Amino acid sequence: MDPACAGAVDLAREAAEETAKPHPVGEHLGLRAEGDRVVTHYFGCLDPGYRGWSWAVTVARASRAKLVTVDECVLLPGDDALLAPEWVPWLERLRPGDLGPGDLLPTPADDVRLAPGYTEVDDALDRETSWELGLGRPRVLSREGRSETAMRWYDGIAGPRAPIATSAPAQCSTCGFFVPLAGELRQVFGVCANEYAPDDGRAVSADHGCGAHSEAVVIPAASEHGPPVIDELDFDIIPLGSLRDTEAEEALGHS
Repeated sequence: MDPACAGAVDLAREAAEETAKPHPVGEHLGLRAEGDRVVTHYFGCLDPGYRGWSWAVTVARASRAKLVTVDECVLLPGDDALLAPEWVPWLERLRPGDLGPGDLLPTPADDVRLAPGYTEVDDALDRETSWELGLGRPRVLSREGRSETAMRWYDGIAGPRAPIATSAPAQCSTCGFFVPLAGELRQVFGVCANEYAPDDGRAVSADHGCGAHSEAVVIPAASEHGPPVIDELDFDIIPLGSLRDTEAEEALGHS
């Protein structure tokens, strides 16, 4: 502990008061040696907006010099200080549905959900082979990405435990509007193609379901209806031929 720096309490207080204006500075809380001829003095902070904080003024003295100068003055939080939540990178703060029209969401180059679209091919054949295989994409879903997607879909509203699925008459796997996906996801998921279903155009699990199942209600064909039933209590049935004969006789009698 340098004696000259340790005794520069008044100098440190002046620096703290100058920085803390218009609020006053509290009592001297202590000091700590930071190195050779470098000491930090601590003062209480009386600003009502920074309860639990303290002013830290670092003073220093050059070698073989008697003059002590102020190196820096900062406000530091104490054990009871009110602090802002720990900063979280923007990519980790995003949630499904946050992306709106016109927003761009960059994907990190090392995203574990993605893998190169085609590997182990020289530069001359890279583009040609990629298009021949129908890929045409720099990256595709990795195994981890497919697994994460499958678990998210299966545990969500498109899975078998959704309220609409538990009351459905049958599963999507037996529905005529169920269009299976391609690749490994085909084993569990497909897309609903029924415009009247709540999941139209969305990925659903094969054991999902809803009331718009293609076989939920079978409408009888028109040929299955029997002949019409005629009520004969209020009128008599007259054959069409006899009616025409009667009309002809009446017409001749008048003539």
